[in-house]
Amino acid sequence: MKTEQQAAPATTTFQSIKEVEANLRTRMDKALSDLQHEMASIRTGRASLGLLDHIRVDYYGTPTPLNQLANLHVPEPSLITIQPWDVSQIGPIEKAIRSSDLGLNPANDGKLIRLPIPPLTQERRKDMVKRLHNVAEHHRVSVRNIRRDANEAAKKLLKDKKITEDEDKRAHDEVQKLTDSYMEKIDLAAKGKEKEILEIK
Repeated sequence: MKTEQQAAPATTTFQSIKEVEANLRTRMDKALSDLQHEMASIRTGRASLGLLDHIRVDYYGTPTPLNQLANLHVPEPSLITIQPWDVSQIGPIEKAIRSSDLGLNPANDGKLIRLPIPPLTQERRKDMVKRLHNVAEHHRVSVRNIRRDANEAAKKLLKDKKITEDEDKRAHDEVQKLTDSYMEKIDLAAKGKEKEILEIK
């Protein structure tokens, strides 16, 4: 899978190092928020509405995000409740949850769907951690690609004589510093999530 950061090389023409750095920060921020969004959908032993972010329900032939069809609540740490605005959607909602990769078993009383979040087995925890590592690595690759684009943009400014060699060197140093700081943020976020997954309640 390609993220927007990888798919869009720096085709923009930059006039200054400031513009290159601003673009780099924006794209790295986006990579970080994508990571956080994707991590929210990885299951831990605790109920969290983020788990359902990627669930799409077949709403009259249109794949629709679950939160656009129902009220979602976490009344207790191991339960999510889903109250469809249109009760005829209970079947399709249950089907979407069952066919997802969450491994959860919804039950309904005709009006409300209860989604118990059972404790994760050791095996399932390992699978989740593996998935988390893949997601984090994918975003590290994005950040490295953004770094490459920024360095190339700086080189082009030098080639076009818009900056001096000293400025080019400073720009490369700054790009590396920013890259290191975003890599650290990714590592910290992934470590925090891994701790959550492995935590036994």
